[in-house]
Amino acid sequence: METIPVRHLNASVKEPPFSGSFDLVDMEAFLSGKDMVQELHRHSFFYILILEKGEGAHRIDFVTYPIEDYSVFFMRPGQVHELVLKNGSTGYLLKFSPGFYTPLAVSAKEVLRKVSRRNFYQFNAAQMNRITFILENIYKENKDQQERHREAIQSYLDIFFISLLRESDSAKSPGDNHDDYMQERLEAFQELISLSATQFKQVSYYAGKLNLTTYQLNAITKKTLHKTCSELIIDHLLLEAKRYLLATAHQINQIASQLGYEDVSYFVRFFKKQTGYSPEAFRKSFK
Repeated sequence: METIPVRHLNASVKEPPFSGSFDLVDMEAFLSGKDMVQELHRHSFFYILILEKGEGAHRIDFVTYPIEDYSVFFMRPGQVHELVLKNGSTGYLLKFSPGFYTPLAVSAKEVLRKVSRRNFYQFNAAQMNRITFILENIYKENKDQQERHREAIQSYLDIFFISLLRESDSAKSPGDNHDDYMQERLEAFQELISLSATQFKQVSYYAGKLNLTTYQLNAITKKTLHKTCSELIIDHLLLEAKRYLLATAHQINQIASQLGYEDVSYFVRFFKKQTGYSPEAFRKSFK
């Protein structure tokens, strides 16, 4: 995508200087008396902001999150964001390319997939202490660069992602817990949407792929996310539409076609119904 700047790990702008495909930065030292202000951009790498103390605002894929103490922001490559982080915030900024962390174990890949599906985590002081203890070890390995430090960091990342998953699970109330089967089906559905929503927009297609009835699939999404299957498909298409509108100079009819809408007028009505803006008005509002 052409308009929204894409930042790469070895060529960051207005951010800590990174070398190679991994780094971990102490945010208190980096801020050094100044606020961190980043305009809309995207990354080609994983971007994880872990804050023991924080103030500001973080907008990820057009959703705004207030920055508070004991918060974690987890961004996958390709997501767009804007960030205002106030001076005095403390914690770590972790960045790594997809090629740096490529676990062979299926279970480790599954953990990363699960934790990266959420952009925002909120913890308490005790939970954050357990998480930052792991990061302190990663920071030391990265700073000292002793023999096989890369392998050591990758092992600590395994533990970090598992801890993030555990702490987020323990923060849920009993009513928030869903059985493993429902969670697995939900994640499989979300994965299919990301791959196929521009071509297939009917719930029946996804239910068939998952060997479920549309009723069963809707029951899963309503129970876990309090949304229907159709709403999740619409959410994905809207997000992709917003990214195209802001990140490219493509005409509206081109964007409609890329999202699988042959009738551009139908796409315009769909977008306006969901957002309150025409595609062109939405694009102009960010200029």
